[in-house]
Amino acid sequence: MKENKTPTLTPDELDVLQEIMNIAFGRATADLADLIDIFINLSVPHVALIGRSELSTYLTEEVIDRKGGISLVEQRFWGRFLGSALLVFPANAGKELITLLAAGPETQSFESDPIGELEKGVLMEVANILIGACVGKIAELLGDVVTYSPPTVIVNQDDDKSFSGHGNGSDEGSVIVLRTIFRFERRDVSGYLFLLTGDTTVTWLKKALQGFMEQFS
Repeated sequence: MKENKTPTLTPDELDVLQEIMNIAFGRATADLADLIDIFINLSVPHVALIGRSELSTYLTEEVIDRKGGISLVEQRFWGRFLGSALLVFPANAGKELITLLAAGPETQSFESDPIGELEKGVLMEVANILIGACVGKIAELLGDVVTYSPPTVIVNQDDDKSFSGHGNGSDEGSVIVLRTIFRFERRDVSGYLFLLTGDTTVTWLKKALQGFMEQFS
């Protein structure tokens, strides 16, 4: 029988990764706050190493405010730090974000169009800032450079289909999930940012985290 050699992270490595996430997510929300001139509250980042077959269930359980569906932006990133980012909002959050990012007469006609291009555009704009700043900062701190695939935007996805494409019972290996929750101050808008990476990245990440820690030893 073949021995399972799936890589994993030590508690010390997870602690360092969480601190790097804290810096990167803080940078991302600061960039967005500069654009919309509103403070963004950020939760303590969380790191989980789970089986790929458990990913769909994990994401569904983590996103607790899914009543009525969600809006989702997914973007792949490529480098030694390799994976995908998921930006998740409750359904219709794009309408509220329009008042922050795209205020103007065109917003009135949008109200009757739940899958309007304006809503998709606003969600993509937020995703470009949050994902780009966050992933880019993590890569920078760990000595890597990443590129990005064009994002995919899904508006008002049914709850039972939200994460059905992310992991299933036949998938093998593990996934690192980096998660934070953010909320716009004085606005009824909050969301989740997940970064998902696989076994190949775990192997590289262990070496990169060691190099990062050695800078301070």
